[in-house]
Amino acid sequence: MNTSKQASVTSISKSSSTIKDYAGSPLAPSKKQTSENPLTTCSAQSRINPGLVFSKPVWIALLTLLVSCVLFMTLQANGNWDFVLPFRGQKLAALMIVGYCIGVSTLLFQSLTHNPILTPALLGFDSLYILIQSLLVFFLGAVNMFTSHPLLKFGIEVALMVAASLLLFRLLFNRTEPSLSRLILVGIIFGVLFRSLSNLVARLINPEDFVVIQAASFAQFNITNLHMMWLSLAICIVSAWLVWHWRFQIDVLMLGRADAIGLGIDYQGLTLRLLVVISVLVATATAFVGPIVFLGLLVCALTNRISHSMYHSERIVLISLVSMITLVLGQTLFERVLGMAGVLSVVIELLGGMVFIGLILKQYRKQLV
Repeated sequence: MNTSKQASVTSISKSSSTIKDYAGSPLAPSKKQTSENPLTTCSAQSRINPGLVFSKPVWIALLTLLVSCVLFMTLQANGNWDFVLPFRGQKLAALMIVGYCIGVSTLLFQSLTHNPILTPALLGFDSLYILIQSLLVFFLGAVNMFTSHPLLKFGIEVALMVAASLLLFRLLFNRTEPSLSRLILVGIIFGVLFRSLSNLVARLINPEDFVVIQAASFAQFNITNLHMMWLSLAICIVSAWLVWHWRFQIDVLMLGRADAIGLGIDYQGLTLRLLVVISVLVATATAFVGPIVFLGLLVCALTNRISHSMYHSERIVLISLVSMITLVLGQTLFERVLGMAGVLSVVIELLGGMVFIGLILKQYRKQLV
């Protein structure tokens, strides 16, 4: 652990240009600092603590999350508090679990691919989820054995999505030179295949059953199950411990394959372990509330803007808080202020799509320069 930490400090300080290309990191020297005194820039970088957790953006995000939770729990609570608090508390916990899963999985995926535009949705998880729902309705009907056993359905969906991802990783990473770009390309191809099969099934079923599939195509934050929530929480706790244990190695991983291997990192092993964690988190969030494509991209873009550094000791905590704030504040707005006049997932997809287009245009302008 200490060796990985020292390696991350030394290497990231020497490779600020690489990190700057990733997301405009505050670790990289600004033009003003470079023009004034390069030595001052190096000393300023060395003062950044790679183990920094509670920086100013983290404290602000934590305070904002607390305020959001209080508003969600108390705003327009005119009924019996013995009913309101447990009911809203369960929904609040579900929103925070989904926020953690989506935010951390997207952050890890972007750290692996060195690209702030890519998300785990490119691996086809949302398309596979919709295909599973379509096949269940097609073979068993809209009302089937899984309707009365949501925990069994949740477990089967998570198991199928994780098994599909592990099979994909095994096929691609058995090669002598595994390629993340090949993995993303294959994931996109499978995503198109799953969507095509889902459309085929939708044409074969009756309209009443099609409504069920259509509802499953969008995330539903109002439907929660206590047993599913506890299982998802256990998965989040285990994944959080693993990711926090690997945080310094992930810092080194961002320097690139050659530099990471040169610094003693098991690149292939760490990459495979992180991909498994990403798969489990995305599968858990998708099976819990439904597919959310652009939430991770949206919160990662916000985190890259407000974080003080690119060290994962800060960014893992910060992106979890930002993702939770997005869901809790958004749901509070739609439920308490707008009276459920809209759907939060649709608005998130719209904003995330706009951010996606903006990031693509930004990368295009950089290439022209």
